[in-house]
Amino acid sequence: MKEAFTTKAPRTPRATKQTRMHIRKYLVHLGVLGALVVSFSGSAAEPAPELYRKHCAECHGADRFGLMGPALLPENLSRLRKDAAAAMIRDSRPAVQMPAFRDVLKPEEIKQLADYLYTPVPMPQWGEAEIRASRIVHHAPGSLPDKPQFAADLMNLFIVVEGGDHHVTLLDGDKLEPIHRFPSRFALHGGPKFTPDGRYVFFASRDGWISKFDIWNLKVVAEVRAGINTRNAAVSGDGKYVAVANYLPHTLAIFDADLNPLKIHAVRDKDGRQSSRVSAVYTAEPRKSFVAALKDVKEAWEVSYDPKAPEIPAGMIHDFQYREGAFVPGFLNPKRAVLDDYLDDFFFTPDYNEVMGASRGKDGEGGRGQVVNLDVRRSIATLELPGMPHLGSGITWDWQGRRVMATPNLKEGVVSVIDMKTWKTIKQIQTPGPGFFMRSHENSRYAWVDAMMSRSHKDTLTVIDKQTLEVAAQLKPVPGKTLAHIEFTKDGRYALASLWENDGALIVFDAATLQEVKRIPASRPVGKYNVWNKITRSEGTSH
Repeated sequence: MKEAFTTKAPRTPRATKQTRMHIRKYLVHLGVLGALVVSFSGSAAEPAPELYRKHCAECHGADRFGLMGPALLPENLSRLRKDAAAAMIRDSRPAVQMPAFRDVLKPEEIKQLADYLYTPVPMPQWGEAEIRASRIVHHAPGSLPDKPQFAADLMNLFIVVEGGDHHVTLLDGDKLEPIHRFPSRFALHGGPKFTPDGRYVFFASRDGWISKFDIWNLKVVAEVRAGINTRNAAVSGDGKYVAVANYLPHTLAIFDADLNPLKIHAVRDKDGRQSSRVSAVYTAEPRKSFVAALKDVKEAWEVSYDPKAPEIPAGMIHDFQYREGAFVPGFLNPKRAVLDDYLDDFFFTPDYNEVMGASRGKDGEGGRGQVVNLDVRRSIATLELPGMPHLGSGITWDWQGRRVMATPNLKEGVVSVIDMKTWKTIKQIQTPGPGFFMRSHENSRYAWVDAMMSRSHKDTLTVIDKQTLEVAAQLKPVPGKTLAHIEFTKDGRYALASLWENDGALIVFDAATLQEVKRIPASRPVGKYNVWNKITRSEGTSH
């Protein structure tokens, strides 16, 4: 299949070229604003726009609208004080890939740069008209064969997102060999989402592109630009709808499976005063809904994709029985849960009636955990967790007759194990350093967690015995290099880890003996996703 590795990237549509023309105008405004910042500061340091171009634009975009990193605009920095932003530039912080600049920039340059990030810029328009104009159909529905064009177990395939050179590899989970490799949009989010039959997978890029890929035919079939700076996407349990969480603009965008826009929600609080970024959106399949976490408003939204969903009361209702008051359709409109704290990150309980969420805190220094009941639409319990738990990467299993959930921590070297009935922490398991991903499998005795957020222990995987809650092993196959993100084969026999380097690899371990089996070259494989584990919502993987 030699041609599979030379697939051409999709052509840039006319709408994108028009967008670039608009961005050039915004850059002119940026230059004027930057000059004002410099003139008022009286500093002899390099002008702020030039500092930004040199040190920030590669990850956050020349226009500050975001790329691999988030948008850096006043509208998106409401939870970060200016002095805290300067401290972050100087020292970095947990849970980010950004380096510290204390040895690169002078104190006055750091202050100047922080001031620059809080200067307003003209906001681009990216609503339904722009979204529709951006849509590309590479292969019309029904134009490709309804059978796979290769031989493999379709349920034991892996989608491997390679961030080093912006490609995606389709991997055979039985043979542990690549089937196909193709170029992707720039800076894909690491969490592609599958349709329930496993035929299609949807990718979200940080600059807002949603791509639909037909696995059976090895073709990108449709694309649309849902936003300018996007967090992630979710696919409904029936495969008919796609929801997209945006940082810029502040929208929750909903599409049909062919990527036609159906509803673009401007995200604001219940009073309509405060707009908000959308931290994440996930599918609650048993509830036939999407659940979204809001970054800047203490609310969670639940949006039903059931066309028969009951109407939602809007504002004051005098009498429900006689429908005295205002109602909106329940289909594709949000129900709001008003919370005790922000929800940056969350995890569904097995019945999907609650979410366990965490806040990153006012200035990104860690908050607290909470349990939100989606039926009563409010917080019902507090989670006592250290540091900055990464609940979105949590997993569950049965332990001594009860269901427990375990989460890694972005700030401390600890895995917290929580009783899902009492919401109490059973045990804090020490690890070499803060980690991002935790994974297991129903057929495995072990849970695996990385320490990729640690500068000194990023090369270490910790393997935890799920019954004793003790560390069973620590693996360091490539000392000094970043090791992250475990995913299991369909049967749980093998565990695949990412050597997170541009000249990296997938390192395959025997999940029982913990011995290395083989390495598969890959360019900074930020994640790999098994079709079966994802569409069956395995207890050992995130959803």
